[in-house]
Amino acid sequence: MSKSHHTTRRSFLQGVAAAGAATVLAPSANRAFGYTSANDRPVFATIGLRNQGWSITSKSFKFADFAALADVDANVLGANVEKTEKAQKKKPDSYSDYRKVLDRKDIDAVMIATPDHWHTKIAVEAMLAGKDVYCEKPLTLTIAEGKLIEKIVKQTGRIFQVGTMQRSECDNRFIQAVALVRAGRIGTVKKVTCGIGGFGPSPTIPVAPVPEELDWDMWLGPAPKVDYRALPEMREGYGGGVPLYSNCHYAFRSWHEYSGGKLTDWGAHHVDIACWAIGATDTGPSKITPLNYKLPVEYKDGHPLVADQYNIATEYNIRADMPNGVELLITNEGDNGIMFEGTEGRFFVNRGKITGKPVEDLKENPLPDGAIEEVYGGKVSANHTANFIEGMNARTQPISDVWSHNRMLEICHLSNIAMRLDRELNWDPTKREIIGDDQANSFLARENRKGYEINM
Repeated sequence: MSKSHHTTRRSFLQGVAAAGAATVLAPSANRAFGYTSANDRPVFATIGLRNQGWSITSKSFKFADFAALADVDANVLGANVEKTEKAQKKKPDSYSDYRKVLDRKDIDAVMIATPDHWHTKIAVEAMLAGKDVYCEKPLTLTIAEGKLIEKIVKQTGRIFQVGTMQRSECDNRFIQAVALVRAGRIGTVKKVTCGIGGFGPSPTIPVAPVPEELDWDMWLGPAPKVDYRALPEMREGYGGGVPLYSNCHYAFRSWHEYSGGKLTDWGAHHVDIACWAIGATDTGPSKITPLNYKLPVEYKDGHPLVADQYNIATEYNIRADMPNGVELLITNEGDNGIMFEGTEGRFFVNRGKITGKPVEDLKENPLPDGAIEEVYGGKVSANHTANFIEGMNARTQPISDVWSHNRMLEICHLSNIAMRLDRELNWDPTKREIIGDDQANSFLARENRKGYEINM
């Protein structure tokens, strides 16, 4: 890449930083960037394109040009190549093997939206290949993976944004919630409840022929080699067009082999905001207690005894003992969102609303000037990708960084481990290990399948 090309691209990034920043009252997510030439724009690629992969790609067209797309499902890949070409008037290259994307010297950053069990391998290899990274949440499958990503970010100096977009988008309701707590509008925080919903159980799912368009071995990747399973009933609505019950597309979140269920899906969003508000983004809990829960299949020594049904917990109430005596409750019950309770009041926030007396009191007693911006660490961006590109330009980590993400995600991972082993876990947030429980500590890491080790 020529020096002049780098210069024009840097100028564009500076323009994004200016135009992508906004106050809460005047978000800039819909501003056009059509005045820039193709050479001014950063070059992106997306790896993993179903559902959220397309979502983050399409939201980024105004900021970046997509030179390449990669997916192990030929139908998914082809459909998204067509949509991308239509949107940006230029056809991206397509690959079934993500490594060909990483070999490209013209690509500045990759967006990763594969199933969770692939995140760490691709993200680490991308950083080592000189790419900045935007990776969907939950960032990792295990706590050890989070530590590795932190190490590589520090080693390479790459910019890394996690897709916990509630920190930037949703009309800044969550940032306002954090500001309310920090301003003492509910007094001393005593309890935070994160309602995250739950997945239901499955019937027995038989072995089925692998769809012709799918590279099943590559989809499994670092996970153990198993048969493809599916029932003929198809999923409708969001994530539709695939079997309703399977161990693959969309349904992967219901299997510990590939994900952590709602605990790491919605938990990655709401537990993140909870920890941000109570000042626990650089620490962790002292104890995780599964108050009650239901696993859909029988377990022994923390492992499911059957391989033909979903194995993620379907019901749960889990308590995390947080610093300063705050009780963090994670539950599948009630409304999806976060309830903050303190000595002087309480309020509720989710993607559609923020309600409660402390919110109503803002009409007569607004937050101090700059309170929202102080939470955000400067200007408030109304678009998560814009914030990522601002970080790329300034070479500073964006608002959703790997360190704070991993700290809160450890709570979610530990919650799953506690249910699998049917006991409370005492956690050392400094050493980042479970105290006095070798068996539980063995669940903090998983070995990648042979042939799919991380290339370092």
